[in-house]
Amino acid sequence: MFKRILITMTLLVAASTATFAQTAANDVIYTDSKSKSDVNTTGSMTTTIKQPPPTAVSPQFSAGNNSDLCTIGVAGAVQTQILGISAGTTFTEENCIRLKNAKVMYDMGMKVAAVSVMCQDKKVFAAMMHAGTPCPYNGKIGEEAKLGWESHVETTKQELKKSDGLDAKTKATIGIGGLLALLFLL
Repeated sequence: MFKRILITMTLLVAASTATFAQTAANDVIYTDSKSKSDVNTTGSMTTTIKQPPPTAVSPQFSAGNNSDLCTIGVAGAVQTQILGISAGTTFTEENCIRLKNAKVMYDMGMKVAAVSVMCQDKKVFAAMMHAGTPCPYNGKIGEEAKLGWESHVETTKQELKKSDGLDAKTKATIGIGGLLALLFLL
């Protein structure tokens, strides 16, 4: 009896497997479409270009390649998001002119006049007095010049004040300060 049950079960399994295989072959999905389909996509795109603001450029401001000129070039530029300013100027360096004038006078044989030109500087004047060789006074040199300078103290102060203007460094500092003040106003 056990054999019969085993044979029956084997036949049932074989029959169901054949039916499953036939059903699986018939389950293939096939689509035959005659319709036309279009896909439309809409959208938007933005492009952002980031660039630095324009720059105020101030080139080197000088008197050229001629170093024999006693000028100093000063230039500066300020740039904000809206406005750019560039400026430049030259300043005359008084000590340079004094040295050149004294050299020319010395080369022409006018040694006393050359020393007088150099004595327009307070430091040179003081150095000459301390060295015991006072600056010339109204054409007098040596002890006569020393007595002249000592007896006319007010004249001495006035002489030194005439040559005591703003030097180039002070003028440049004032110019740069003016540009910075303009920047703060913007």
